[in-house]
Amino acid sequence: MTTSNITHFLPFLLLFAVLAVWINGSCAKVPDEDDHAAFLGAPICPSPDNSLYYRPVIGILTHPTDGAGGKLNKTSYIPASYVKFVESGGARVIPIIYDEHEDTITHKLELVNGVLFTGGFMTLPSYTNVAKKIFQTVLHKNEAGNHFPLYGMALGFEQLIHFVGKNPNIMEKIAAYDQASKLNFYTRDLGGTVFQSFPPELLNKMSTKCLAMHNSGVGISRERFEKNSTHLPSFFKVLTTSVDAKNKEFVSTAQAYNYPIVGFQWVPPKNAFEWGNRKIPRTEDAIRVTQQTANYFISEARKSKTKPDETEVLAHLIYNYQPVYTGKEGKGYDQVYFFP
Repeated sequence: MTTSNITHFLPFLLLFAVLAVWINGSCAKVPDEDDHAAFLGAPICPSPDNSLYYRPVIGILTHPTDGAGGKLNKTSYIPASYVKFVESGGARVIPIIYDEHEDTITHKLELVNGVLFTGGFMTLPSYTNVAKKIFQTVLHKNEAGNHFPLYGMALGFEQLIHFVGKNPNIMEKIAAYDQASKLNFYTRDLGGTVFQSFPPELLNKMSTKCLAMHNSGVGISRERFEKNSTHLPSFFKVLTTSVDAKNKEFVSTAQAYNYPIVGFQWVPPKNAFEWGNRKIPRTEDAIRVTQQTANYFISEARKSKTKPDETEVLAHLIYNYQPVYTGKEGKGYDQVYFFP
């Protein structure tokens, strides 16, 4: 056969070759799951830790007023930054509306795996009473063997100090509004604390750079904290202190000895999720502080024995509400969930 003849038949030869490959492939056995597992080496992935709950839910207590001086005619709110903080750690949120019926609050506490008390600008006796009952419920759950964490931030931490210290006048005036500061580690023993998984280099940066955002006019000095000898020092371990604008030292992070309860006189969610205040630290390290703090909280919530009915959870999730953009004026919270 001449070269010209071969060239003439070349397209047909290529077509037959393609058809042969296609027919051979279509007749071949498609690997099933067993074949696939055998090829990769079963089991493909290790089983999760059955002692942990991987669908944790956090209850966030709403704060009195609408956060806008009553202009919006709402009775309570949750800054969306706290919701995002919880979600960034791998959990969902159920709002615990402070003025709803006591039975409803009790029911919601059976659907969550931990609780968060937010910061805020005012308190009412009704709010304080509900927060105290929730605090007592957290203690009872843990004493009964159900690991149940609580975070209190800024005003939330102040509430914890009041409840544990049994003194409504224990707080002192500090000048820490709109202030980023360093955290002075009061102890080197951070095992089992919120800071246990922080990389050493990040802990060092937290003690040398201003990575913690404060927004408080009251706090508690280390001296007053320690003089409350029958209550606070036996319940809380001081982890960090900070210094206000007038060089006054105050307790900035404390963690309970015998309960998964942590109090912050700073607000970790602000670094990553609030934009109205230009003094909030924005560096990559500041964002890592937010993330590490969220991760610890939710890792503690996964230890909870509460495994609620999913239908009940869905009925109460914060997804049933819509956040409102409130940050156009460049101050306050960027987004807020309002509750009638």
